[in-house]
Amino acid sequence: MKIQRTISEKLKSWKNTSTRKPLVLQGARQVGKTWLLKNFGMEEFEGMAYFNFDSQPELKQFFLTTKDTKRIIQNLSLVNGKTILPEKTLVIFDEIQECNEALNTLKYFCEDSPEYCIACAGSLLGVAMSRGASFPVGKVDFMKVHPVSFKEFLSVSDAKLLSFLENIDSIEPIPDVFFSQLVEKFKAYFISGGMPEAIVALVEKGDVPFTQIVLQNILNAYALDFSKHVTNKDVPKINYIWTSLPSQLAKENKKFLYQTVKNGARSRDYEDALLWLINAGLAYRVFLSKKPSLPLSAYDDLSCFKVYTLDIGILRRLSRLDPIAIVEGNRLFTEFKGALTENYILESLVQQFEEIPRYWSSGNMAEVDFLVQNKNEIIPIEVKSDENIRSKSLAFFRKEFSPKLSIRYSLRNFKYDDSLVNIPLFMADYTHEIIEMIEKKY
Repeated sequence: MKIQRTISEKLKSWKNTSTRKPLVLQGARQVGKTWLLKNFGMEEFEGMAYFNFDSQPELKQFFLTTKDTKRIIQNLSLVNGKTILPEKTLVIFDEIQECNEALNTLKYFCEDSPEYCIACAGSLLGVAMSRGASFPVGKVDFMKVHPVSFKEFLSVSDAKLLSFLENIDSIEPIPDVFFSQLVEKFKAYFISGGMPEAIVALVEKGDVPFTQIVLQNILNAYALDFSKHVTNKDVPKINYIWTSLPSQLAKENKKFLYQTVKNGARSRDYEDALLWLINAGLAYRVFLSKKPSLPLSAYDDLSCFKVYTLDIGILRRLSRLDPIAIVEGNRLFTEFKGALTENYILESLVQQFEEIPRYWSSGNMAEVDFLVQNKNEIIPIEVKSDENIRSKSLAFFRKEFSPKLSIRYSLRNFKYDDSLVNIPLFMADYTHEIIEMIEKKY
């Protein structure tokens, strides 16, 4: 089973660009970085040379003794068993954050040997960079790998439904026969989430219990990362925050409170632990916007924020929500105040817009789930986890600020009326295209 990842096209573009630099893929553990690079190497190159600095620590010696890229390539060719050829061999450095010298050497590959195709991956690279590890700024290309989106999930679970969505070019109601099928596939996605191994377990093997095991194993691997890469005094703090996320999101306003992590917890004691989770790609922090104006980042209230996880499958498993909920109407979407659905929408928005979304609140009067900045417009977003679309908050915001466009996600059908577009939840991955469609046609 081969999941069609949209980032694959970006990898091809990187290979063919005349200004190509060594590539660094960033993303949390288990999102598919290694598979992407290996598959890219097999499909687009004559050869591939794979090196892992975590499982092969002896490789570090090659980078400690020299910065001569030709000599490094010779040594790596000996380990590989085949000569590494310019332009024809993809060289993969996995878990590169484990070798700071190799990171530094990317500068010299960029300057002295651009003919070699070097692609790197690091599940904790964000953590390494946040700690001041020397990095060849301006000498590498970056790409972010996210969990598999619902659109990508459809590529293996129902290609016909994906084709239907891909060919929508106007805002018209989706026929019931397709709408109901898409909702059912969307429920299945909420069970596996976007972790490739979990999707294989669910879609290819049809094994829900095994999907549960896969997700738990991933959670266990994250916990091992906490203990392996964090000082002993911070490990419990990271665990406390990580396991508190379901209860944080279950609150009515979902605002992150350190007191929910542990009785008596204070921000100055736990802030570094939260930053570790964010830098590791395991969590997103969404700040309150004091004013919905441009640029959004200029109006962040740094004392008020919400914290979401990287993936709804991980959040569901962390929450101990049983997959049996899939047969109980829309319970998967509405459980603990729609937190799974809201988390899913954030994941989708993060992949489509340059900045992490914000949220907006007017005291006890109203609260809008997300704000995104698109070109020079601020778009308010309301997330509804069912067919109930009543929203005093969004109506209040629209009356107060008169946005050019507002978005509501729900289980209602596709509709655009009075500058408000209702997007079915399962179409969230097409938000950017829908905005462009509205700009052109309405």
